Amino acid sequence: MEKSSIPQDILKIQKKLATFEKDSRNYKKYSKILAKHVKKHAMQRRTASHINTIEAIKKVKNIKTSK
Repeated sequence: MEKSSIPQDILKIQKKLATFEKDSRNYKKYSKILAKHVKKHAMQRRTASHINTIEAIKKVKNIKTSK
């Protein structure tokens, strides 16, 4: 089974958010919590992507210098 690209904590918050009436106090509260989790997840993905890019560039440089 393929791993979901959306973390379980974000899915849980979205499910809970769907049970609230829009513009209610809890809806606003969970919207803020969800925004934090999504932002954190996006930053982790970007950081991992940058690290992978840097590693790929280093590998290419090593291959070119060894020839």
